[in-house]
Amino acid sequence: MELDLLWLILAIAAGSYIIVYAFVRRVNEWYHVSKLGEKRHFLPPGDMGWPFLGNMPSFLRAYRSNNPETFIDSIVERYGRTGVYKTHLFGNPSIIVSSPQTCRRVLMDDEKFGLGYGKSMTRLAGKNTFVNIAKSEHRRLRKMMTSLMISHEALVMYIGNTEDVAIASLEEWAAASKDEPIEFFCETSKLSLKFIMRILFGSTSDSIFSSVEKHYIDVHDGVHSTAINLPGFAFHKALKARKMLVKILQKVVDERKAMKKNGEQTAKRGMIDLMMEIEDESGKKLQDEDIVDLLIVLLLGAHDGPTHTIMWATIYLYGHPQILQKAKEEQEEIIKTRPSSQKGLSLQEIKQMEYLSKVIDETLRLMNLPFLDFREAKTDANIKGQLLQIMSYTIPKGWKVLIWNRAVHMDPDNFSAPKEFDPSRWDNNAAEPGSFIPFGGGSRRCLGIDVAKIEVSIFLHYFLLNYKLEQLNPESPIVYLPTTRPSDNCPARVIKLK
Repeated sequence: MELDLLWLILAIAAGSYIIVYAFVRRVNEWYHVSKLGEKRHFLPPGDMGWPFLGNMPSFLRAYRSNNPETFIDSIVERYGRTGVYKTHLFGNPSIIVSSPQTCRRVLMDDEKFGLGYGKSMTRLAGKNTFVNIAKSEHRRLRKMMTSLMISHEALVMYIGNTEDVAIASLEEWAAASKDEPIEFFCETSKLSLKFIMRILFGSTSDSIFSSVEKHYIDVHDGVHSTAINLPGFAFHKALKARKMLVKILQKVVDERKAMKKNGEQTAKRGMIDLMMEIEDESGKKLQDEDIVDLLIVLLLGAHDGPTHTIMWATIYLYGHPQILQKAKEEQEEIIKTRPSSQKGLSLQEIKQMEYLSKVIDETLRLMNLPFLDFREAKTDANIKGQLLQIMSYTIPKGWKVLIWNRAVHMDPDNFSAPKEFDPSRWDNNAAEPGSFIPFGGGSRRCLGIDVAKIEVSIFLHYFLLNYKLEQLNPESPIVYLPTTRPSDNCPARVIKLK
């Protein structure tokens, strides 16, 4: 009798838990979806998760594990391979797009989808940059900046500005490694910042470099924080650091203008000098405020990518001896065919690094930085799913659209054995449009692709020819938030070859 009563109590408790659980899980859905009226019937499959938290618990659980793919995999398992799903993440009702077709549709449609960055990014980037300006001004600014990013003259200048940084840094790492291991991730982060500052400023005083570095780090940390402007919060600290950066960079602009007026020239010109010279079709130049804002956003946008690409490409190469040997032989061949009078790398030689370019592309695919891009629906938009092409889903105005790069790059339907490092997959590659999107797409596609690849190519050229990497803990766990890196920052020795 007592046992029957106990089972009855347990059954009632379990039933009550299930009812409460189901009710609570539906609250977020009712709140965000019911207000859409008839549009709610055309939303893609998915669920809105818990009140306030949304689906962040399951996202964090997956990305703090050793297999972040489980987040998208669980959604696909529940709702099918539609490539478009409703969810609630990062504090907003959102739509995830995770197939080449749906990602490309969002990236290419500027009329219906705009940038969806958070308040921290939009405030810290500056009002005169690509992040915040209107479409017509964006088109004008992008056209002006393109010549600074892809022209032959500009790229040759950037090679000259960064080559000596790579050589000097490798020498320093090798010397330091004789005494104790270096943290390879931290050192590549410092190197990447040196690269971009040398590209932006050419030659300038060490005090400018150190001042910019100090305040840049605070601004960078603030971009990834919650926009709470109160003492003690990262965003508050970042806003103060940005004001200091503006003063420092304005001083550099004033100095360059004065030098130009007096007919003087720096030992090495940088992108800042080109910014002061470029004009739009009507002959209008960039104002000082425009230049300073652009310098800050370029610092923010051009640091993390090369940092992680340099680190992971080196780690992947030394984890795959046959691929390492093939990449090294290509660099040796470039040296053999170089005229004896030539000093340093040329742009033509970098363009000849076909296999190294595949190594870089494979690194970008596998490391997935960023793992998603943010967009926002400017108006109600319709999008077709991956498989049910006759079915068109609605993305409501104001909802975030999360372009899940990692899902695309790690999908075996797009790339066979996606977790394997295999540069040969890019031989005669005819990937479906939208299946390789580390730099975004459409009119918002990153302008600095060529510059970033030059930085990585220069580093790997000298590393492959003259050094080797010895990781102390190659089996270190990997963390995926906020970016993919070894949890121990990759302690290693950089050894100079005889």
